[in-house]
Amino acid sequence: MRIAIAGGGLGGLTLARILHRHGIGAVVYEREASRSARSQGGMLDLHPESGQQALADAGLTARFRSEARPEGEEHRILDPAGRTLVHHKPQPGNFSGRPEIDRAALRDLLLDSLPADAVVWQRRLVAATPRPGGGFGLTFDGGHSAGCDVLIGADGARSVVRSLLTDATLSYVGTLVELSISDADRRHPDLAELVGPGNFWCIGVNQILAAQRLADGGIRVGISLRAEDRHPDTYRSKRALLDMFDGWNPRLTALIEAGDGPPAPRRIEAMPADTRWDHQPGITLIGDAAHLMPPVGEGANQAMLDAAELAAEIATNPADPDSAIRAYEEAMFTRIHPIAEMSARIQAMMLSPTAADDIVRFFTPRPTEPAPAD
Repeated sequence: MRIAIAGGGLGGLTLARILHRHGIGAVVYEREASRSARSQGGMLDLHPESGQQALADAGLTARFRSEARPEGEEHRILDPAGRTLVHHKPQPGNFSGRPEIDRAALRDLLLDSLPADAVVWQRRLVAATPRPGGGFGLTFDGGHSAGCDVLIGADGARSVVRSLLTDATLSYVGTLVELSISDADRRHPDLAELVGPGNFWCIGVNQILAAQRLADGGIRVGISLRAEDRHPDTYRSKRALLDMFDGWNPRLTALIEAGDGPPAPRRIEAMPADTRWDHQPGITLIGDAAHLMPPVGEGANQAMLDAAELAAEIATNPADPDSAIRAYEEAMFTRIHPIAEMSARIQAMMLSPTAADDIVRFFTPRPTEPAPAD
């Protein structure tokens, strides 16, 4: 059985790793030229019931803990005047919550756990064609080709594999503008102190200015805006962004001014929360290819859990991959639907006129209710 995984992100690599642990070979086809071809983004928090569970199935818990930063769970929420609304500090060295890890470190951890020939670089899938006898013929940019018996689409928001299973369309739900600040401790110590070791949010009306501290001492800045008709190029100027935050405390907008280069905007899109497809032999989807959601903390975690659950089904029934895929899909559809709905609600809440009050309530622990009297 030849298994092809389209996409070498966190989901695709987790799937390959767990299959490899079970003695089942799989080839990951990745469009990038190498592991260092582009930035992998900022931090993500791995949830115990999903991302961390997948790493446990992959036998990588110890490696994860050596790279993760529990202190990254600290988060600060401010208003545009610079007043602190919430300041959460985690217990030092505590891995029982949702410790943060840089995406690049997590991807490297997974890549290092695979045989050298498990990932074929510079293979951007452009077409997958069902073959009469079963399986698929794969065509890559540049004229390369390959074949497989089982095809798993882990190829992200713009998945080529998805089109073989569903015509679900993507909806524009917001805009994210990103900047990077390198060597913040030395070059911008005031900003390093402002952001702290974890996540920092400043919440205004219909817009959020956020920042994350990275393991290399840098800061990743993200500006979240509502879905609008403006062209993304509108946000490629620091001056234009600063005008949008006119009246905010200058200590906060200094995060924009300190960016190493021009802002990088991108549209945030999502699939309908109830997306599903009819089972087809020898093909399925995981991660953003299967259930693209707003980036509110679930995407990578659910992609890795998809990988773990699909790998477990295949390992349990390697002689009948179609039954394994069918079982995985039914469980995944049931699991993802409420998570996708919740992610959409959180995205809308974060960019609403009442976002500050709503988010403070969201992050404020509820008092323990007294036990009922006998």
